[in-house]
Amino acid sequence: MNSDGIRTFIMLSKLKNFTRTAERMYVAQSTVTNRIAELESETGKKLFVRRQGGVDLTEEGKLFLSYAQRIIELEESFVREVNASSRYEKQLRVGVINAAYESGLYPYFRDFFVRRKDVSLKIVLGHSVDLLQMLQDHIIDVAFCYLPLKKAGFVSKKFATDRLVLLASPARNEFKNGIRKAELEQCEYLMCNFAFGDAGEFVRSLFPPRHAFRFEIDNSGKVIEYLTGGVGYSFLPYKMAEKEIAAGNLEVIRPLDFSVPEIVSYCTHRSGDALAESLLRGGDK
Repeated sequence: MNSDGIRTFIMLSKLKNFTRTAERMYVAQSTVTNRIAELESETGKKLFVRRQGGVDLTEEGKLFLSYAQRIIELEESFVREVNASSRYEKQLRVGVINAAYESGLYPYFRDFFVRRKDVSLKIVLGHSVDLLQMLQDHIIDVAFCYLPLKKAGFVSKKFATDRLVLLASPARNEFKNGIRKAELEQCEYLMCNFAFGDAGEFVRSLFPPRHAFRFEIDNSGKVIEYLTGGVGYSFLPYKMAEKEIAAGNLEVIRPLDFSVPEIVSYCTHRSGDALAESLLRGGDK
């Protein structure tokens, strides 16, 4: 099972078409076909099923995809680590959910980068579950996310708390005196596919099961420009939207018949990792 075959599998799972995959990877279509056939032979499972105009992943293919992505991430991480070690004494790989980064982590990273000239700093943005898996796979050294990792050998400390607030543009806001749950279900809600731990589950619980949102996005930081542009309503961490709220570009809408939980973010790393621990401390080596 070689990396070319795995990369081809990942590309085909995205494009769902052999011809486009071959074009994107600058190889012959027969090469794509042969690589997938070799993978299916090695795994002993059918990874794709053909349909009109392309292919779809089988259930076994969907399962293999998560492993394939991790294999490539580990390979790339190893190459980066080897290259970095030849130039810098140490390196620190940090995984961060976008909401936490936008809510105030920049000063810590900036100060660490300026202070530790001997360390190369790599920052990766991702989702909580993915980042915790990357931490366990040694792809990153520190994870800032909304889920703690309760596992031997790791330390998860509460890093910060924030308020979850419902926001809208003043020009769009039809609920100046507050909003009820039933009214929220009927409004044009912009769903962020983000996991704010218990808070994320709370947002989903406000809507009926399998509710069809007309707008969904997996990066909460990108929702603000829609809101300030007068499009829809959405829950976001207060600190992420604080500047827009202060400038009068967004308004906080008060819930009338439901309460909103706080957002808790965690900093997780391996026990005894002094470099990881120093990230949030100033002035030390």
